[in-house]
Amino acid sequence: MPSEPIDPDRVDRAVAGLGDRATVREWAERFAILADPSRLTLLVCIHYAEEICVSDLASAAGMSDTAVSQALRLLRVHGLVTGRRSGRVVRYRLADATVHDLIHHVRPHPGTGPHHHHEG
Repeated sequence: MPSEPIDPDRVDRAVAGLGDRATVREWAERFAILADPSRLTLLVCIHYAEEICVSDLASAAGMSDTAVSQALRLLRVHGLVTGRRSGRVVRYRLADATVHDLIHHVRPHPGTGPHHHHEG
């Protein structure tokens, strides 16, 4: 059982800020997906390429096609990337605006600040 608060007003503000605990759990799950260096590498590469196929992504990231395909499946399930088929080739792009913004803090575009506008 929690102890009696020293400053109830701060406790109330903290609880109000916390809001729905399910939302916190969802964000923790998203961050867990991003915590893997290989998956984050793929997301950064996809961001800079804007749209890229598995074999080119594997080449850019220094990973095997199989490892990239497995990671992309997980990233798709979590809504972080989408694929667009063009003939026999599927090209992947970022699908999550929050991840896009986070990537700008991880690897900002050369010569720009942390925010920029993409065409398209």
